[in-house]
Parts: sequence; C-alpha cells; structure tokens
Amino acid sequence: MGDFLKMFAVIKTGGLQYCVKPGDVIKINKIDVEPENSIEVSEVLMFSDDKNTKIGTPQVSDVSVKLQVLRQMRNEKVVIFKKHRRHNYRRKKGHRQPMTLVKVTDIVVKK
Repeated sequence: MGDFLKMFAVIKTGGLQYCVKPGDVIKINKIDVEPENSIEVSEVLMFSDDKNTKIGTPQVSDVSVKLQVLRQMRNEKVVIFKKHRRHNYRRKKGHRQPMTLVKVTDIVVKK
C-alpha cells in the first residue's frame, strides 16, 4: 500500500471536494491570491493518518490544510455548440474557466 495511506485530507473549496496529500499540486477554482502567497483551508471534510481517521460532521474542526499558490491560469477551452437541423441555426461559443494552481504544503492538526 505504501505512501497513499500515510496522511491525506478531503478538503472543500470552490464548491468542489479534493483528496489531497502533502506535496500534491492541484487546480482549483480561482481564488484572489497573488502567486507565491499561502492560504489555509479550514473546510476539511475528512482526515486520515497512520493512527486514526476523522470524518467530519460536516467538517473536522481541528485540522486545516496549507496551500501555496503557484500561479493563476485558465483551464482548457470548453466549446458550446448549438444547432437546429434544417433551420440554418448554428451558434458556437467557447469558455475558459479561471483556475488557480496550488501546491499542498502541509496538513496541520491542532491539538
């Protein structure tokens, strides 16, 4: 099994949930923080390490996750295409969602 079950947390940010370990690099919905700054996410839904597992009801109160912002970016383009056949109706739009690339630096357990 190895490193996967050492320490991880399930966090919620931007309406989505992410399973993270220290050292992971993930893309999350945009947060207004300059690159190279750190933020702390206290919305932890589940935490597990070598010894125990804590499941929040709805959140685990004494655990937080520290994230370092690497850069602001935009996600891949999503193409929206509408068509009504035999009516010469075609509409094509594109959308690129703003994202933030972050690195999980630490999972902090307050005792």
